[in-house]
Amino acid sequence: MEKPIYEVRSLKHAYGGKTILSVDHLDLQPASIVGLIGPNGSGKSSLLRILGLIEKPTQGEIRFNGRRVEPFSEDTRFMVTLLPQEPFLMKRSVLSNVSYGLKLRGKNGLDVTSRVRQALSVVGLDFDDFADRPWYALSGGEMQRVALAARLALKPKVLLLDEPTASVDAASVQLIKEATLRARRELGTTLVVASHDWQWLFEICDEILHLFQGRIFGSGHETIVFGPWHSLGSKKWGKILSDGQQLVVPEPPGGQSAALIEGLQISENSAAETGKDNVLHGIVSRLSLERKTGQVFATILVGDLPITVRLSRDQNKVHAISPGETVTIQYYLDRINWI
Repeated sequence: MEKPIYEVRSLKHAYGGKTILSVDHLDLQPASIVGLIGPNGSGKSSLLRILGLIEKPTQGEIRFNGRRVEPFSEDTRFMVTLLPQEPFLMKRSVLSNVSYGLKLRGKNGLDVTSRVRQALSVVGLDFDDFADRPWYALSGGEMQRVALAARLALKPKVLLLDEPTASVDAASVQLIKEATLRARRELGTTLVVASHDWQWLFEICDEILHLFQGRIFGSGHETIVFGPWHSLGSKKWGKILSDGQQLVVPEPPGGQSAALIEGLQISENSAAETGKDNVLHGIVSRLSLERKTGQVFATILVGDLPITVRLSRDQNKVHAISPGETVTIQYYLDRINWI
């Protein structure tokens, strides 16, 4: 295995005295695709800004290509670029926006024009049609693609993407996805992508990091259920779901604690399991293929609660599970942890 492009050690980051990131150890490999998932406020954007070397962590060490780096380090700042969720375009033409970073890096003349033309082509924008357009004549999807083109033109070692497909039209979503993967394929760019599009991340990522309350855990396939929790009588705790089913859990440390449920499985004998405390019934809403392992995961709606279940090889082979099907889920109280 190659030396990691990023090595993060003992990182903590706080705003107003409140710790919002706590990462003891994180290595990212060159030319890998790493996904970040987690609820809003879990620390994804903060981690991207720190990896992008535009924000200094409260404490901890970051090494890039084996060397300790600080925000805006001279030897790394041109190798890493971040595309925020709502990118800013200068009040200039598309050509000026896409070429700006190149000119800062000392590029000029025909080389700049060639790089801009190529970058716009990658995101599906014709140079002759768009180069002279002012920023205000672009749709939301076009603005996002221009911002991405400006970063791809730099041919970065690392491309950090914060919700790159949020709030854009379907055509732009597809072009953005294709362009980011092309950067890894053709340039060997390391990609770190924060997105709520879990299915896309499962399909493209070499690794997925699940963030919750600023900490990294699991592989992204765990199910997290948030409080409040209530006593259900007979020394049972849990919550009543929107369809009336009871999700029974061990006694929580607090009423607002979050339950991390692992080891869920689809029962092969639903009739026999009905009525047990550790059984739920739901409808399969989608199937996701994990690119790295080739395994299939089912997202199952129990009332309004989405639950992720790894399908067994036998279930995959006989295609027993399909969207719209009602299934029975079994879980184990000793596989529930509080976070």
